[in-house]
Amino acid sequence: MNRLLVLDVVGLTPRLLAHMPRLRELRERGFQARLDTVLPAVTCTVQSTVLTGETPDVHGAVANGWYFRDLGEVLLWRQHNRLVGGEKIWQTARRTRPGYTIANVCWWYAMGADVDWTVTPRPVYHADGRKEPDCYTHPAALHDELTGRLGDFPLFRFWGPTAGIESSRWITEAARHILRTHRPDLSLVYLPHLDYDLQRHGPDSREAISAARELDRTLAPLLDDARRAGVTTIAFSEYGITEVSRPVDINRALRRAGLLDVHTQAGMEYLDPWKSRAFAVADHQIAHVYVADPADLPAVRQVLERLPGLGTLLDEAGRKEHGLDHPRSGELVALAEPDSWFTYYYWLDDEFAPDFARLVDIHRKPGYDPAELLFDHTDRWVKLRAAGALTRKRLGLRYLMNVVSLDPRRVRGSHGLLPAHPDDGPVLLCDDPSGARPRIAATEVKELLLRLAGLPDDSTVRPAAAPR
Repeated sequence: MNRLLVLDVVGLTPRLLAHMPRLRELRERGFQARLDTVLPAVTCTVQSTVLTGETPDVHGAVANGWYFRDLGEVLLWRQHNRLVGGEKIWQTARRTRPGYTIANVCWWYAMGADVDWTVTPRPVYHADGRKEPDCYTHPAALHDELTGRLGDFPLFRFWGPTAGIESSRWITEAARHILRTHRPDLSLVYLPHLDYDLQRHGPDSREAISAARELDRTLAPLLDDARRAGVTTIAFSEYGITEVSRPVDINRALRRAGLLDVHTQAGMEYLDPWKSRAFAVADHQIAHVYVADPADLPAVRQVLERLPGLGTLLDEAGRKEHGLDHPRSGELVALAEPDSWFTYYYWLDDEFAPDFARLVDIHRKPGYDPAELLFDHTDRWVKLRAAGALTRKRLGLRYLMNVVSLDPRRVRGSHGLLPAHPDDGPVLLCDDPSGARPRIAATEVKELLLRLAGLPDDSTVRPAAAPR
């Protein structure tokens, strides 16, 4: 049986690989394949597909978040593994090889997963409203094992205006430690660095090339460790990030048409999903559009079809065609034009935006907000205010890091659509030539990994799908 190291190098494409010589060595010793991803090409969906071999209509991760109809709430970036249906790769492996061990280092849906070692970002939320960087680990002793060696997990370098290589470096070193001291049979390692400057500056920018080189250097020690230990290494990407220039305010269009409702508290407007006839959960270049009454579908379609930047609306037939026909999906699924992406904004005047709109707050926003990667360029004192807030945090005082712009036009890269050209799409690399093939579907990666590990894909019993 072969041990495996699986690197999820977010945003990696053949174009960027040209600037990453250490990752290219995997191809030179083994092979490179085009990865045919799934729709939507976003983190939670693709990771769930890779680990289960199933499409979203089975595993249920239809985006990075969705409208939880039983709760009446839009929730993104949930963490519990039971949200993902289907049989995960380690469950398949253990049916033929009891005792098979797995380490999950920052892949999503980590909480509650039946793996042997878990590391995932998990802030400390103090009772007075302060948020401190930290991580969750299983076993619990692994927390002090890692933070004693590496320091606290650099949460504010993992996402937000100051996101950078520090988070991927911490993750890489954590993976090295677990690989060396615990020797898992399968190590899953998530590396987010390419996400940042590719969205901030675009995939063809000098910053993007610099980020690729920086991540390649950071990965080198882990790649060396794996090779010395005889561990087979696979690197893949969930999606490629492409150039965009046009934000599309899908919820504002629905509101102007009288289909989306808000309620007001303390002078701030909040999305009212209970009373809205239609609203969208925006997630990069796709948006799930939830329509309470089927009789409103023609009116919703009429509004959206004339919205500049919206390319395609998937109805029931379209959802089935793309493996998205799941109760968590919207009644309509909107796909942006290639140069466009969807904002979550639903207010019509920034004066009434909720206070969380100007924060890095991935759990309260009813949609994805890439502007969180950028300081508010309209505020000349924004970095000074951020430094002051950081000082208050270090003193143990409450602070408000309201540094995010409400102008989305500076976002330069996005993803979610299926790639128009292979050079802009995801890729898979492996240093074992026995699995060589020119292209592989995301649904086939699980089978490939099991074969590389020397295990049969004994999926004789179809596992239960996600809760419906």
